[in-house]
Amino acid sequence: MHGSLAGNRDLLQSLVQAPGKGGKADCAVCVPFPYLAQAQDQLKGTAIAWGAQNVSEHAQGAYTGEVSAAMLKDFGCRYVLVGHSERRSLYGESNETVAAKFVAAVMAGLTPVLCLGETLDQREGGVTEKIVAAQLDAVVEAAGLPAFANAVIAYEPVWAIGTGRTARPDQAQEVHAFIRGRIASEDAALALRLQILYGGSVKAQNAAELFGMADIDGGLIGGASLVAKDFLAICEAAAH
Repeated sequence: MHGSLAGNRDLLQSLVQAPGKGGKADCAVCVPFPYLAQAQDQLKGTAIAWGAQNVSEHAQGAYTGEVSAAMLKDFGCRYVLVGHSERRSLYGESNETVAAKFVAAVMAGLTPVLCLGETLDQREGGVTEKIVAAQLDAVVEAAGLPAFANAVIAYEPVWAIGTGRTARPDQAQEVHAFIRGRIASEDAALALRLQILYGGSVKAQNAAELFGMADIDGGLIGGASLVAKDFLAICEAAAH
């Protein structure tokens, strides 16, 4: 929950005006709901896409305070995060709720960024793959595997978000390979095309090493995205 009209203006302007704008990498920003119109205004006509950080699983109805996928489309959103670890932990979103949000996004023509990941206790308990599989399988069951042709997956180990800790590249690669392998067991061609991002304290200093792993296709960037030069450096790392 960061941002202001003035701060966003300067940040987005810096991204738009940057030489190369992150090279050949696909770049997008996902902003809080009140700033969608601002992102649309500043980013339309540029190579930078925009999206939202959450979406309702409901298309419409008496759900005061909720925001539907169709509303996001009205603001030109391409992407929306679903199942972010903070939504799961702080707001009690279950695997089934996340799956319903994924379906709502796909039905509206948005590209959901499905977030998967384990806590420190779960990692230390040796159940990382079990947790990630359960999170992924709930969405596959609800949406069907073909829906992932228009989706992105982001592996975000909860223990490495905002803690200053980062999964070693080999640790991140291991889980990314597991996710891709699980999709490949049903559709090898889809698994090959699927973008799987890493989100867990990615910084300009460690981006290149992380993105050099075979199954890490880019990053879901948190705090570093609030500093234009850092975000652009990460985009540059993803382009190589």
